[in-house]
Amino acid sequence: MLSRPFTAGRAAVSFACLLSFTMAGQVPAFAKVLAVSPAIQKASDLGAVDPGQPIKLTVYLTMHNQAAFDDAVDKLYDPQSPTYHKWMSDEDIAKYAPTPAELKIVQQELEKNGLSVLSIDSDGLSIRVQGPAANVEKAFQTQLHSFSLNGKTFRAPVQEAQLTGAAGALVSSVVGLEQHTVKPLLKHAGDPRTGLAKPPISLATVEAKGLGSYVTTNCLQPAAEQTYVTPGAALPIGVYFGNSYDLSDATGRACDFAPKDLQTHYNMKAAYAAGYDGTGQTIVLLEGYGYPTIESDANALFKLAGLPLLTASTFQIVYPDGVPNPQAGILTGWDVEIALDVQWAHSMAPGAKIVVVASNGQDNEDFQYAMNYIIKNKIGYVVSDSWEEDTDLISGPLEQDSYTTVLKYAAAKGVSFQFSSGDGGDGGLGTPIGAAGVPANNPYATAVGGTTVLNKNNGNGGFWEVGWGDTLSFIASFGVLDPPESLGLIGGSGGGESVYFKKPAWQSGIAGTGRQVPDIAALADPYTGVPIVLTVDGEQYLEEGWGGTSLASPIVTGILAIANQVAGAPLGQAAPLLATLPVGALRDVLPLSTPTNLFGTVVDSSGATYYSPAALFSPYIYPAQVGFISANWLEIPGPDGLASDGVALDFGFGIDSSLATTVGWDNVTGWGVPNGLAFIQAMAQAK
Repeated sequence: MLSRPFTAGRAAVSFACLLSFTMAGQVPAFAKVLAVSPAIQKASDLGAVDPGQPIKLTVYLTMHNQAAFDDAVDKLYDPQSPTYHKWMSDEDIAKYAPTPAELKIVQQELEKNGLSVLSIDSDGLSIRVQGPAANVEKAFQTQLHSFSLNGKTFRAPVQEAQLTGAAGALVSSVVGLEQHTVKPLLKHAGDPRTGLAKPPISLATVEAKGLGSYVTTNCLQPAAEQTYVTPGAALPIGVYFGNSYDLSDATGRACDFAPKDLQTHYNMKAAYAAGYDGTGQTIVLLEGYGYPTIESDANALFKLAGLPLLTASTFQIVYPDGVPNPQAGILTGWDVEIALDVQWAHSMAPGAKIVVVASNGQDNEDFQYAMNYIIKNKIGYVVSDSWEEDTDLISGPLEQDSYTTVLKYAAAKGVSFQFSSGDGGDGGLGTPIGAAGVPANNPYATAVGGTTVLNKNNGNGGFWEVGWGDTLSFIASFGVLDPPESLGLIGGSGGGESVYFKKPAWQSGIAGTGRQVPDIAALADPYTGVPIVLTVDGEQYLEEGWGGTSLASPIVTGILAIANQVAGAPLGQAAPLLATLPVGALRDVLPLSTPTNLFGTVVDSSGATYYSPAALFSPYIYPAQVGFISANWLEIPGPDGLASDGVALDFGFGIDSSLATTVGWDNVTGWGVPNGLAFIQAMAQAK
């Protein structure tokens, strides 16, 4: 059911010839060649790495009869198969594992080249080693260089790698030769000119007044006319009419959803009333480093929101690779990510146990080690991963294949890994092709995209939900701008079509030939976002306006935990099920416009120029974009306190680079957003 990856050029030849190594019980007579990343041809070569630089690697061994294993995993997700959802035991997987003798050959070869064994997988499927770069290069007969591409730095071999000796024939993939830094997918609402967010609020102040005094979902105001002038000059004059948006309302409350607001929006109240809140389930959050006040920060928000508090029985932190420096998470920004994940996973599934699995590093090898740890130690069956390492075009075969190894193993065990799909739309490519993030693009992963949720300002109540894509144009900046100045996309749901992985069978009904991302979506827009509580320099604060697909992933994962509760058993990888759900289980996110989208006329010495809602975002409206909501955002009043000579923007919600929402599946929101109890019951019925 799930297809093998494909590549192009020389790398494809090397990879394709390896697929013949699947005869039961046979060891190939020649070594596996590990192909280089095609991205190094486009990147700037920063030179060879320091020979003494310590490097960790996980070396994955080739399974016996890989084709049979792949077929067995596929059948676990085929409703017509007698093994449907009968997850593999350790004994089942052991049938395909390398022999102890083969494991010893690989171990001895690695040690002979000066690499120290850190651990050997209990199933004999992998060996983790460490050593200086010079020894790694010697062992794998390659050279390692640092590269820079699209503002990101990564390490990769410049020649195809091959483990020396007979051991080379026993290796399927390696993680760590190619090295990417894993980064959380966070976005914070704020001033688009300076990047500064609203200042945090002392928790003591918030506790005195209550959370409702600081957040509101009433973000979109009724349409109004606004005139902008140019100080000291008669012209130009701009007259605009349309919806109004403000990051804060008249009382200073931030445009944010409180936990119970979001529960209501995703129709979760009916599930809770039926006794479905995640009780008996474990939500795993894979993070970098951890930070000291995770539990107390979370409980501070839950106290404000009236949710159950975490206790020793419902919250745990696990360190697979040892406890890191307690300040590491704060210094690298992972504290914000962890706070967001814990506080909003629990907000959706308040009865579930939360386990934070914190790596002792933020490279791809560190995170794959933690992923293996989660699976092998049966920490939980739903895992939220609010991070990515790079795009499909940049990550090479070494990375793509190694993630497949881990995620396929998870799928065999009935564990679903949810990955944030990204926060930059198509990543500036101008096309969905190759824009998918890694590892969200993997056929054995579930990719979570993002939405914007805006209150209806037409007097009918309720909310509009559109694909997340925040695109801005300045219409005034202490004077009328003629023409308006387009700022472009400042954040949007990641998505795209993989150029590495073929489209799996469960995506056969949608366009393209490669694995399409995302599969599902939830709130991600920080400008209609959520608050968190975070300790900074020993004091707790409420921080408003957080989002990104880092928010969408724990929301979806929390709801999937409840689906497992109702099913009474793990449902396994979610993505194949999402493509089969009946109407009503998911709410399709559709193209949407309001009749009061912002438009205007600017009068200068040459006459009057009319700007339609779409013209105000030129050149950022792609042909596929057929709907969006736009609003006038008076960001800064003028020096005299008047709006007319201040700074104002046209805020476009739902304009996500070249990606666009459509009827049915799309590259912004996947199949749609979960519809509460209907979604949970439909997923559970698929057991």
